[in-house]
Amino acid sequence: MTHIADLRKSYERAELNEDASHADPLQQFEQWLKEAISAEVPEPNAMTVATVASNLRPSTRVVLIKGYDTRGIVWYTNYESRKGQELAGNPFAALQFHWVELERVVRIEGVVEKVSDEESDTYFHSRPLDSRIGAWASPQSQVISGRGVLIANAARYGAQFLLNPPRPPHWGGYRLKPDNWQFWQGRKSRLHDRLQYRLDPASASAQRWIRERLAP
Repeated sequence: MTHIADLRKSYERAELNEDASHADPLQQFEQWLKEAISAEVPEPNAMTVATVASNLRPSTRVVLIKGYDTRGIVWYTNYESRKGQELAGNPFAALQFHWVELERVVRIEGVVEKVSDEESDTYFHSRPLDSRIGAWASPQSQVISGRGVLIANAARYGAQFLLNPPRPPHWGGYRLKPDNWQFWQGRKSRLHDRLQYRLDPASASAQRWIRERLAP
C-alpha cells in the first residue's frame, strides 16, 4: 500500500524569472490563463475562493471566473450563500488557481465588492435557461430535506417564468480588487519559483506594482 507521505513529484516543466515575467500582474495572469486554456487543462477557469466569517473561521469553495480586467476578477453566485454572508461581514477574500498539469499556482488577495446591477443582468441573461432557473431553484448553502426540493423548485419557477426568468434579487456578481498577486511555478528539488506583486500603497490609484521574489 502506498503511504500518502511517500507521494513525490519532481516539477520540471518550466521556470518563472523576473526578466521573463510581466511587470503588470494582470498581464502575467492573462498569459498563464491563456496558456492553461491552450493546454486544455481540466477547467482552467476554476478558482478557489476563500472567505472569513465573523467568528474568524475561514471557508473555501470552487467557483468559475467569469471576467477580469484592470478593475479585478469577477464571478457570480447567490448573495445569500455562506460566502455571500461572509463577504457582507468581511469584504476581504483570496482566490487561487491551480493548473496542475502546468505545475502552476496563482494566488490573488484583495477586497471584494458587488458588480453593478447592469453587469449582473447582462451576464445572467447570457446563461442557459436551465442555469437561470437554477439560480431561483437553489437556496444555496441552506439545509434542504432532499434533492426533490430542488427538482420541485425548478419545476415551479420554470412554469412561472417560462422562457424569460428575471435575475433573482439575491443573485449577482462579485469583483475582487487585487492588492497582492503571487505566481508559483514548480521547479526541481523543491526550489520553486515564486514571484509576488504587491500594490504600492503610495500609488494605489495608479496601480504601481512592486515585484519581488519570495522563497518557496
